[in-house]
Amino acid sequence: MLSAFVSAFRTPDLRRKILFTLGLIALYRVGASLPSPGVNYGAIRKCIDIVNGGDSAGIYQLINMFSGGALLQLSVFAIGIMPYITASIIIQLLTVVIPRFEELRKEGQSGQNKMTQYTRYLSIALAVLQATGLVAMASRGQLLRGCPTPILADSSIFGMIIIVLVMTSGAALVMWFGEQITERGVGNGMSLLIFAGIASRLPSQGKQILDSRGGLIFGLVMFAVFVLLVAVIFVEQGQRRIPIIYAKRVVGRRMYGSPSTYLPLKVNQAGVIPVIFASSLLYLPNLVAQLTQKTSGKPAWWQEQVQKYLVNPGNPVYVAIYFALIVFFTYFYVAITFNPEERAEEMKMFGGHLEGRRPGKPTADYLNYVLSRITLPGSIYLGAVAVLPNLLLHIGAAGGGATNLPFGGTSVLIIVSVGLDTVKQIESQLMNRNYEGFLK
Repeated sequence: MLSAFVSAFRTPDLRRKILFTLGLIALYRVGASLPSPGVNYGAIRKCIDIVNGGDSAGIYQLINMFSGGALLQLSVFAIGIMPYITASIIIQLLTVVIPRFEELRKEGQSGQNKMTQYTRYLSIALAVLQATGLVAMASRGQLLRGCPTPILADSSIFGMIIIVLVMTSGAALVMWFGEQITERGVGNGMSLLIFAGIASRLPSQGKQILDSRGGLIFGLVMFAVFVLLVAVIFVEQGQRRIPIIYAKRVVGRRMYGSPSTYLPLKVNQAGVIPVIFASSLLYLPNLVAQLTQKTSGKPAWWQEQVQKYLVNPGNPVYVAIYFALIVFFTYFYVAITFNPEERAEEMKMFGGHLEGRRPGKPTADYLNYVLSRITLPGSIYLGAVAVLPNLLLHIGAAGGGATNLPFGGTSVLIIVSVGLDTVKQIESQLMNRNYEGFLK
């Protein structure tokens, strides 16, 4: 892997792409630390230290993690990449429901461009909605509970509108950064921005463990993270390769034999999307409870139940619901993104068939059979990676309170997946350049 990076920097074109990518990532991290106008940044820093280990920080764990800590700081890039991710998922799901989107998907590049444009529009709408909710909760003192100082210096309507506009513009700029990295840089831009946000918090979280729990616990956590990294890499690389045989064909005066290839079905076919779905769904009840709760007075019984069972990551009810949602969304997402009938029809069109299976419906049935069986261990793996670190760190946490989970399974899963994909893309581009140099 290191030799691939050295070779990449020796190649002028690839070196420019890598430096361009690193430059935009650096700009993204600068924007994540810039406070929005009208925000009391000093008060926010003090309040984050007060509530960092409490429940109020935990409910925003996923979004705050993706933004690299910018969410709770109400910075310019506080909304981050989440609106684009959510919009992409929604558009992908609507492709199954809306025939027009299905037609656009089959039109090739022109249809994909229109789908991308729809995703951008939806991303801006979601960014406005999310920024408005975030600022409203900050003005009511519900963003960082237990904070003695108001975190908004200007709580007027005009002041809050300015903050919403700045955060929405920041989300649009982050979306543009991601698209530019994908088009002119190396790797998937959106994934790399999430990677940068998560990786930027790891040193401070490691120092927090070392200062609060001591060297022994820090060493054990590092060992557990290493074991988790190895396990995630092993499963992420796992594939079920289904052999495909193509019929003989005549081109000109030559007859080409029956070349064989394979259809790779990953054990984790859904990626990290089910974890995002499950976390977002568990986040919604608490968000509704906070927005409907009165500033004074006793909360309603359902708000108390939400606070008791759906906020603390170490609660058995939370763990069980979270795990079940991940398993469900894994099957759901794989079902809508991988169509066995469509793959079987494509193979039949190009003269391919599975060994021992007839083209058409028998091939589709076999693909569905294999996919349903490898999805089960994939879903259990995703659920275990997301849930076990939460549960173990909660059990080992002093005082029994909710932990602001550092080095969580979701973080490791995203870092490994994005890292592997980026390295593979660099090696692929290096291989293409080597072939071009050989042919010349």
